[in-house]
Amino acid sequence: MTDITTAPIADQISARLTQALSPTHLDVINESAMHRGHLGDDGTGESHFRVVIVAPAFAGQSRVARQRMVNHALADLLSERIHALAISAKAPEE
Repeated sequence: MTDITTAPIADQISARLTQALSPTHLDVINESAMHRGHLGDDGTGESHFRVVIVAPAFAGQSRVARQRMVNHALADLLSERIHALAISAKAPEE
């Protein structure tokens, strides 16, 4: 089994969001190749991500609150390893 702290960033994102928000749908898309050579590209190929997440925890929450919930679950990754994160967060009924 891979230690979560050494797993690829996309796997860490997926594991943390699954644990924190119990999503019914989760896509973690590595978009780093589209930003190769741009500011924030650290050369690892794991700096820019898009998350599409559907979770019951988002019901009744504003878009900003949903993004804060995702950001909270990924806080240390965002401060240390992820340069950019695009978030699409919806409740199951949306």
